[in-house]
Amino acid sequence: MSDPFIKNSLSDYTEKEFIAFLEELFRADVAPTGNRDDVLLLHLDKIAGHPASSDLIYYPEPGADTSAEGITKTIKEWRAANGLPGFKELAKASRR
Repeated sequence: MSDPFIKNSLSDYTEKEFIAFLEELFRADVAPTGNRDDVLLLHLDKIAGHPASSDLIYYPEPGADTSAEGITKTIKEWRAANGLPGFKELAKASRR
């Protein structure tokens, strides 16, 4: 069975789906057992493209918004500034 939170690339996620992915990561991180958080963290490192990646969660800059929405915004802005593809747009997502 495939994991609905794991997609091939960041551009396969809408912003809403990526926020849900981060929220799942936050939940898995506090779970008493299992390695789901490790799987999701490795996936974040793979798809985010941001040099800080998981440090945005665990070692944020002072004053940084560490909510799922804030981390999503940080990654989105960094990718745009570096000419990397962003999130899937809703209009494109609804056609699939």
